[in-house]
Amino acid sequence: MLNYNSPIKDQVNYNDISVKEISPIMKLNLRGKKREFFTAVGKHLDMILPTEANTSSSSSKLTSIWLSPDEWMVVSNELIEKNTKKYDLEQNLYNSISKTNLGAVVDVSDQFVLLELEGSKIYELFSSGSPFNFNEFREKKGSSTQTLLNNIDVIIHNKGENLVNLFVRRSFSEHLFSWINDSASRL
Repeated sequence: MLNYNSPIKDQVNYNDISVKEISPIMKLNLRGKKREFFTAVGKHLDMILPTEANTSSSSSKLTSIWLSPDEWMVVSNELIEKNTKKYDLEQNLYNSISKTNLGAVVDVSDQFVLLELEGSKIYELFSSGSPFNFNEFREKKGSSTQTLLNNIDVIIHNKGENLVNLFVRRSFSEHLFSWINDSASRL
């Protein structure tokens, strides 16, 4: 893991919106489309990758988020050891997929910051800075989308009623947090 300063030191509460960073969390990017790729991934993840656009699948330890017809982000549901740089799952997937030319496995744990937002006004906040229509999204637990939020690329994953995970590139996380802070104070 990189040694970085997070823009969020603790959980922050606004007008019925709480924001906190969930860290350290393993995040892997998987790419592939061969049948053997899906078989190998399913064996190692103990779950089937979602194949429908803007959906996710979960097990007790992992969540996989659909990003494109041949791309997924796999996220651990539990915190990992802070100073580790190697994950057994990543190594097993790399050996089964990347080394056999079935696809690609890339550790993106340090590339993305994971923010957890909770509260009844999170979709009001999102709608104030995103062109995406969240009406159907908010009703479907497990749905995901890649969109812009204040002109910043984000991945949003609906974890349940008024609870979402938001993935943002680390280089934009401080700017996005400042925008969330400002916009949430005006709701």
